[in-house]
Amino acid sequence: MNVIHAGLVQHHCTPDREENIVRSTEGVRAAAARGANLVVLQELHATPYFCQTEDPACFDLAEPVPGPSTETFAALARELGVVLVTSLFERRAPGLYHNTAAVLDADGSLAGIYRKMHIPDDPGYYEKFYFTPGDLGFTPIDTRVGRLGVLVCWDQWYPEAARMMALAGAELLIYPTAIGYDPNDPADERARQREAWITVQRGHAVANGVPVVSVNRVGFEPDPSGVGAGAEFWGSSFVAGCQGELLAMAGEEAEEVLVVDLDRDRSERVRRMWPFLRDRRIDHYRDLVLRYRDRT
Repeated sequence: MNVIHAGLVQHHCTPDREENIVRSTEGVRAAAARGANLVVLQELHATPYFCQTEDPACFDLAEPVPGPSTETFAALARELGVVLVTSLFERRAPGLYHNTAAVLDADGSLAGIYRKMHIPDDPGYYEKFYFTPGDLGFTPIDTRVGRLGVLVCWDQWYPEAARMMALAGAELLIYPTAIGYDPNDPADERARQREAWITVQRGHAVANGVPVVSVNRVGFEPDPSGVGAGAEFWGSSFVAGCQGELLAMAGEEAEEVLVVDLDRDRSERVRRMWPFLRDRRIDHYRDLVLRYRDRT
């Protein structure tokens, strides 16, 4: 069996960058010790989720690619012989920044980057202040473990993004994530949000016949401005198989490392039964490029 041993590292983040990097590094080492040859870290894992407020001082957290984070994790990937999917605040030029996933191959080389395409702007998630939308398109990244369709957080709500990656040959979809509740939300609303997040990504697995790996942070992070209630990140990092079946899921509150075996040949078998790509009516999808199909 042609297998990817996928590791997921879910952890808290604090204002101490070095502490966060230690948490990420220890998680990668734990996953590798359990046989992982691919390890995925959560969105912006070296910093708190600073997008709860609009603060120009936070641009000081950004770094170039290549840069300190990619050098640190490239050395770790090379040492352990694993492919690493990392996430960082990229400084591309003065005044030009991205939310970027960097993929380090098992020899420590930079296999490629993905710049987050869909940028939210909602209470507690003021990302448009910080991040320019990605300009690299939906292009999978080739690594020693396979062709990875790396997307980031808000991208996970868009079936178009998942489909574009699948159409470009991605063998699995990977979503580094930072999503949580408003602490003032009632329990029933919290449950609906979390279930919607899980369900939509399982749907991407089904619709495209590929596994999905989603890694979320966990724990409470206060609003630095003191205006908002902060964010309670709901963890729940998970892996879904290519029929949407849940293969593993972390808890909602604790730091956790998961390792899951993914059969790279299974997509072929599933797509023979459910040939969604074959039956797409591409001659009638032109209106998908419209913002909205207004009635005339």
